[in-house]
Amino acid sequence: MFGRKDKAAAPVEASPVHEARPGAKNRPTPKRRDQEAARKQPLVVTDRKAAKAADRARRSQASGQMRQAMITGDDRHLPNRDKGPVRRFVRDTVDARWNVAEFLLPFMILVLVAQFVNKNWGFYIFLFVYVLVIVAVVDGVLAWRRLKKQLRAKFGEDVAVKGLGSYMAMRMMQMRPTRMPRPQVGRGEYPH
Repeated sequence: MFGRKDKAAAPVEASPVHEARPGAKNRPTPKRRDQEAARKQPLVVTDRKAAKAADRARRSQASGQMRQAMITGDDRHLPNRDKGPVRRFVRDTVDARWNVAEFLLPFMILVLVAQFVNKNWGFYIFLFVYVLVIVAVVDGVLAWRRLKKQLRAKFGEDVAVKGLGSYMAMRMMQMRPTRMPRPQVGRGEYPH
């Protein structure tokens, strides 16, 4: 009556097996301590050489992806300063037009050479350089005003234009073959 029950006599209930349902988790919830243990990482890595090698490999891969993106224009791996459709629109607009500012650097080199050839031309050369700089500034200001209208027409009135003027100016001053990210449009192929 008060004794032990025979284990063999008790019928063993089979654990209910649920069939897999679509959309359901279909597995038991893991214990919290197991999940926390799986996420734990030491603050100081014990194998510093392996950690340094892994970090170097990760940085090398990211740098390779960024370098490739600078050539192909892939927006996913571009640096933050070049990401986004607005920045792409600015780049394509600058690359599609002839800019006076992109010819300043080659012309400055010619000015240096011309000064060595004939020193009597100095006043006229410097006058022409200043006129060219003023024309480049006026060209940049007019291009920026036109680009702001195009940006607002394409991306809406709430588009953030802060910083885009200097981005455009820096791109305009670079010679076309040295621009990074590389130009993705030809001359005259304006974005729509």
